[in-house]
Amino acid sequence: MKVKKTLFSIIRNLIAWIFSAICLIPLLLILFNALKDKKAASKMNLFLPEFPIQWSNFATVIEKGKLVTSFLNSLIYSAGSVVLCVLLAALAAYVLSRNQTRLNKFLYMFIVLGITLPINYVALTKVLQFLHLNNTAVGIILLYTAMQLPFMTFLIHGFVAKVPVELDEAAVVDGCGPVQLFFLIIFPMLKPAVATATVLTFLNTWNEFVSPLYFLNRSEQWPMTLSVYNFFGMYFKDWNLVCADILLTSLPVLIVYLLGQKYIVSGMTAGAVKG
Repeated sequence: MKVKKTLFSIIRNLIAWIFSAICLIPLLLILFNALKDKKAASKMNLFLPEFPIQWSNFATVIEKGKLVTSFLNSLIYSAGSVVLCVLLAALAAYVLSRNQTRLNKFLYMFIVLGITLPINYVALTKVLQFLHLNNTAVGIILLYTAMQLPFMTFLIHGFVAKVPVELDEAAVVDGCGPVQLFFLIIFPMLKPAVATATVLTFLNTWNEFVSPLYFLNRSEQWPMTLSVYNFFGMYFKDWNLVCADILLTSLPVLIVYLLGQKYIVSGMTAGAVKG
């Protein structure tokens, strides 16, 4: 019996290793070819790069692909949408969770419904043009916030429901006002859910491609996703430069995900019981 359990464990781990290796193939393909010269990278294989390693590919990509500007744009858009989305989602989740009136229940379902509804880009374009926010950084940040807000409200709402109401009552007895109650008592207790919402909002915003393509017409305002698209159009034959560009664009996402993966798991599981 013990031998069978050991054998089953070995087979299970082996299968997991095989699937993990398959998932790593695209990443290794990009990494290896980003360090090769143009001729070697044109074959797009998994052979290790030969010496000398072409570190100059990254410098070429940064210069010709204008990655510094696009990186700052992506950082501004992502950071702005994270701050607005997380703050508004936490406030909305707290109010809608604590005040279970018919109106608040309707508002909560109306907000959460935004998770499944498709985006009407024609109507959205008209709205942004009417508000004079089209082709602006403020407009794209507000757009990203609106796109992420339904799911983040749903996520934090489930976590707020687990916070005891007695804490609110004790804080009010001690003289806390509504603002102090939320930011000094409730918000620190939402750390797992807030951290999860922060990481997910950042990743989704950083990887967004369609919205900036429609609503940002000037290349100086493009995020890194559009810079990769534009760079590929100009250097589609230089696979070493294309792979280097993709690697540099994906690097911030990988770093943020690796740093925040434990918060994603804890936050999703913590708010999964109640909704």
